[in-house]
Amino acid sequence: MEGFQQQFIISIGIILLGYVLKRIKILKESDGQTIARIVFNITLPALVIVTFDQMEMTLSLVSLIFIAILFGFAFAAIGYFSFRNADPGVKGMAIMLVPGVNVGLFAFPLVEAIWGREGIQHFGMFDVGNAVIVFGLCYFLAGYFAKGTSTFYLREAIGPLFRSVPFLTYMFVVALNIFDLHLPGLVLDTAEIISAANMPMALLLLGLYLNFSLETSWLPFIGKYLMVKYGAGLILGFTLFWLFSDYPMLANTALIGFILPSSTTAVVYAIRYKYQTQIVGTIVNITIILSFILIWVLASFVAYH
Repeated sequence: MEGFQQQFIISIGIILLGYVLKRIKILKESDGQTIARIVFNITLPALVIVTFDQMEMTLSLVSLIFIAILFGFAFAAIGYFSFRNADPGVKGMAIMLVPGVNVGLFAFPLVEAIWGREGIQHFGMFDVGNAVIVFGLCYFLAGYFAKGTSTFYLREAIGPLFRSVPFLTYMFVVALNIFDLHLPGLVLDTAEIISAANMPMALLLLGLYLNFSLETSWLPFIGKYLMVKYGAGLILGFTLFWLFSDYPMLANTALIGFILPSSTTAVVYAIRYKYQTQIVGTIVNITIILSFILIWVLASFVAYH
């Protein structure tokens, strides 16, 4: 338990370092775009390659893909029901924010610190399903409510999914695993070295993106959104945690996965469909802080059970 607490303290330290470096103008928030590209396209895929190479494909791992997809659709329905009477712009913004979560950037460094490669394997499979929700369902919802039309462009929705390097890496390594194939040792050794940079870079990036600007007029909407997101997430998470009690890592993934921060991709969709981008960015930042605290509390709870 002492090592677990120490990992969280180290993680907080790196996040604060990123924030301080931004405040004293050694780094700029715009530098985060470059770091994010490195994390998503280089260090995260390297971590996935190393972690999944020796993975034994089990029913519980595969089930996480479908759990994440069902979770996304269930949360979209909850979001629609909760905000059905809101103004069209607010309704669309809320509904697109509710289903998707940030796994690769936010969860992986913490999961790696707490549960090691077994945790990465489980959350990686969860992220496969989550990618379908983030790049497919959330994109569709953002466009649908912005345009006020049922027109759905399949190519626009699926295109980003198959341009996502982490998603393609998941597909590649899972296919290798199914056919019992392995990458050459030199490739794995190189990926091992690169993957070591994923945790510190991802945490530093979170610090760069922290932004505490908040207008009081946003508070009712943000408060309701947080209640819907975390209330439903905790209820469903604890339900599956007890149902999957015979499969500890599966239970842990469901519990933590449902209370992860809102996906940063929502900011891109807000720009694309002319929602209030600043509110979306503020919500993503708030959920990063709240989810970090909740993960620390829930992981402590799990450690004692």
